[in-house]
Amino acid sequence: MNVKCKKEISIRLRRVEGQVRGLERMIERGAYCVDVIHQSLAIKEALSRVEDLMLENHLLTHVVEQMKKGQKSKAAREIVELYKLSKKKK
Repeated sequence: MNVKCKKEISIRLRRVEGQVRGLERMIERGAYCVDVIHQSLAIKEALSRVEDLMLENHLLTHVVEQMKKGQKSKAAREIVELYKLSKKKK
């Protein structure tokens, strides 16, 4: 993983960590349900962005290397597997 990507993901994950702690505090103090759901959706979106960054990094590094080494089937299998997993999330 390149240094810039790693740093950006770390920053985002620390932000998500703070959001999750905030969500827990909201539950503990009995916050309005809709507000809790909004916060939960924001966390999901933030994690989705982390996934996007990781996938982009994977495509630009590992997949490129796999293609150069003639491992096209392995690269395709990994991407299809991720695609199928992402469809199950909905």
